[in-house]
Amino acid sequence: MKHTQIRNYLRALATHELSVGDAIPSERELCERFGVARMTVRHAVDSLVVEGILTRIQGKGTFVASPKVDLQMRLTTFEEEMARRGLRAASRMLAADVRMPPRDVADTLGLDESEKTYYLYRTRLADDEPMALEESWLPEKLFPKLYDPVPPLSIYAAITERGLAPDWGEDNIDADEASAEEADYLGIKPGRALLRVARRTFAGSIATVYSRSVYRADRYTLWVPVMAPYPTVKTADIATRQKDRTQAHR
Repeated sequence: MKHTQIRNYLRALATHELSVGDAIPSERELCERFGVARMTVRHAVDSLVVEGILTRIQGKGTFVASPKVDLQMRLTTFEEEMARRGLRAASRMLAADVRMPPRDVADTLGLDESEKTYYLYRTRLADDEPMALEESWLPEKLFPKLYDPVPPLSIYAAITERGLAPDWGEDNIDADEASAEEADYLGIKPGRALLRVARRTFAGSIATVYSRSVYRADRYTLWVPVMAPYPTVKTADIATRQKDRTQAHR
């Protein structure tokens, strides 16, 4: 199909010949080059805008977008992840206090109704561009004076210093659309695609942090390593192997 041909051409152009911020050929040029109607060109361009390869600027045109950051599910700090990609990390504090957590958060952290948490809400930035929003709750009883005198720049570093270094966690990931408030903080339009990640972090068997983060889908792509499953071992197979080993030793 023609729109697929145009899309592949523009993808190659954006990834191998043009630089971030460069304009792609105009609709008229593409129509003449491929001998198609403008609707076909727009279809191809729209698909690349959705993928985050191209970006439209109202009244100016369509340009090569900044490359997406690979979102890896690892227990590392935002600062470490951005530094690994050569980006300058920063945070904008939206709220930081000690409060009673929502009931579902308390249950996730194994807290009683009377137990408080440290609460932290931040916008995460890379090279001054908003990339994500992050809410975090930490049991107050585990980390006395965590906010004394101010909230730590890195939660993981702070709790590691207090002897509860994060060593494993569990994530739940969903696709969603940005609310008006989220869009305002992230500098995007309401309804744009987001990745929502809810994470519970542990030090051994102790739940130390619960966080909810939203990542701009136009700036992140989810990267997950996969491997073949281990072969299923049946009880009968185990019994047979044990019998064989016993007979071999006789």
